[in-house]
Amino acid sequence: MNSVVLIGRLTKDPEIRYMPDNQKAVATFSIAVDRPFAKEKTADFFNIVVFGKPAENCGNFLVKGRLVGIQGRIQNDSYTTQSGEKKYKTDIVADRVEFLEWGDKAQKSGGFNEASKGNAQIPEGFQALDDDDEIPF
Repeated sequence: MNSVVLIGRLTKDPEIRYMPDNQKAVATFSIAVDRPFAKEKTADFFNIVVFGKPAENCGNFLVKGRLVGIQGRIQNDSYTTQSGEKKYKTDIVADRVEFLEWGDKAQKSGGFNEASKGNAQIPEGFQALDDDDEIPF
């Protein structure tokens, strides 16, 4: 079994490429995942690869600093440099990317904060409550 679930923040904006043979989108970016229970605040950094329509969505909506959830698998690759040195690379190939913070791509700081609540669009089929007393829980 090869399964990975991570939650972290992008360390750079996603890079989008298209495969030359089938024009399928490929997004690459890295995330920083905090280490739990560390005496000093530290993080692990993971390279993420996403294919297809999810890759295009990552390129359109994600920016450095945004919080994302990743579900996928670990993949190891090796290659030989021009100087003949063998290099190894480990990536997380994401099957699913959850955007845990939202905002315009131009808006670098993501998230849903108090200032953005007044500007939030109410999804179709829902209505805003004027008073919390109407909430049944």
